[in-house]
Amino acid sequence: MSTASLMVAGRRLHVAAEQRDRDPDAAQAAAQAFLTALGIDLDHEALAETPARMAKAYLELLTPREFDLTTFPNDEGYEQLVLVQGIPFRSLCEHHALPFIGTADVGYLPAERIIGLSKLARVVELFAHRAQVQERMTKQIADWLAEHLAPKGVGVVLRAEHLCMTLRGAQVSGTTTLTSAMQGLLLNDARARHEFVTLTHPAR
Repeated sequence: MSTASLMVAGRRLHVAAEQRDRDPDAAQAAAQAFLTALGIDLDHEALAETPARMAKAYLELLTPREFDLTTFPNDEGYEQLVLVQGIPFRSLCEHHALPFIGTADVGYLPAERIIGLSKLARVVELFAHRAQVQERMTKQIADWLAEHLAPKGVGVVLRAEHLCMTLRGAQVSGTTTLTSAMQGLLLNDARARHEFVTLTHPAR
């Protein structure tokens, strides 16, 4: 399954994640069977709507919003780092179907065009709202921006708490998993890489 469909109108690209056919009613029935199998009494008034709410919640976690990717000419020839920090995201661990929640730092070195800053958050959401692993998500964001923006360099850092690690298994609450992906000058140029790493990994 490809990551997104793109409809080009001038320099504006409409981005919509391609999804397999979905059946909310079947999802609700499956949630009801799942909860019943775990011994939860759905006949209780407070729990009667739980399967529907559960199905809706997972559909929301797996459905990114469509958006228009807008870019603009880099008329001033700006060549320094553009960095948006602390973009919040939530995703779904594909191994345990539990959320992982965190923030993304996304930066790039402009070439011919610059991107609307809010669109960096939209790209993060595009790859977060699906069954995921953090390592893959980090690289997918960097690859997508490199392909569609063609910057001189791109860097992505994700920090997240994984509920599959804090609520089950090891049960170590408060842990943070950090992943990074760098391309172009942010990977190969020592000074550019140092600036990006310094800004996204502040001293504690």
